[in-house]
Amino acid sequence: MLILVTGGAGFIGSHIVSAFTGAGHEVRVLDALLPAAHRTPPPVPDGVDWRHADVRDRGAVADALRGVDAVCHQAAMVGLGKDFADAPDYVGCNDLGTAVLLAGMAAAGVRRLVLASSMVVYGEGRYECARHGVVRPGPRRIADLDAGRFEPPCPHCGEPLSAGLVGEEAPTDPRNVYAATKLAQEHLAAAWARATGARVASLRYHNVYGPGMPRDTPYAGVASLFRSALARGEAPRVFEDGGQRRDFVHVRDVAGANLAAMDGLAALPEGGLRAYNVGSGEPHTVGEMAAALAAAHGGDAPVVTGEYRLGDVRHITASSRRLCDELGWKPVVDFAEGMAEFAKAALRAG
Repeated sequence: MLILVTGGAGFIGSHIVSAFTGAGHEVRVLDALLPAAHRTPPPVPDGVDWRHADVRDRGAVADALRGVDAVCHQAAMVGLGKDFADAPDYVGCNDLGTAVLLAGMAAAGVRRLVLASSMVVYGEGRYECARHGVVRPGPRRIADLDAGRFEPPCPHCGEPLSAGLVGEEAPTDPRNVYAATKLAQEHLAAAWARATGARVASLRYHNVYGPGMPRDTPYAGVASLFRSALARGEAPRVFEDGGQRRDFVHVRDVAGANLAAMDGLAALPEGGLRAYNVGSGEPHTVGEMAAALAAAHGGDAPVVTGEYRLGDVRHITASSRRLCDELGWKPVVDFAEGMAEFAKAALRAG
């Protein structure tokens, strides 16, 4: 099978390309090499058909789709960016780019798509109140964050909440521009599938880390920022109180999830999108992750700063049971092993 991987030169995309070629698929890569993610051109894997072009370029997309059996769409701007001035770039890259790709797929008769989505489409995670059961807290107030009150309270009684795992059927509630664009990608893909009878698997990644992660930029994830600080001989700076919970999933496991999703597309119903959470199943706090990285690297212990970023959520961890049960995937890199490897791995210059 010939698979087009958009964003295939990126951190996650390059691991997916390796997984596909290792499974015997032919791979074509389309990547714009955006400066926010690539400061130097990446090496081209042997046997991969490489196309340097933007997914918003209709002609380049049409050409890249010739002869393709399926698409794995990874191309996107990621992270929170610098401020809201980044919004047009996020919408252009993520949503216009997806619309151009889907229009090209419709014209070319390509009906199988694996889409890179994100757990950020949920907003805050799943919470329960002792009095009111499952509740959905609103965005955290600036006054509470300034006062160091980081836990979202029950929206009904103001009492503390307990955090749990989010399932794919949970309501979506994107809290920042990046999250809104990822949910829009899912809606566009679902509309395309209904119109064409296609099949879509949308993979909602958790906090992906691992070898080949780019060095810190305004768009980098927290694992990259901490690892980059250690490489500079600095202590990782942990925002809030370090107690925010995430699921840190290794990039090789994410690549394996894409391979499982691609192989499982044929079993999905025509004309629909099926969402799958992709996590390790081992939630940890950001403070625990920073401490594990620092210990494995041999660097200074993390510094908890109390700072915060508007748009960040407190706890977001989700169950990946659907992906395991329906597509036969399971994570193989545990937290301790992955952090020890990442602490010593080289980072990409961009």
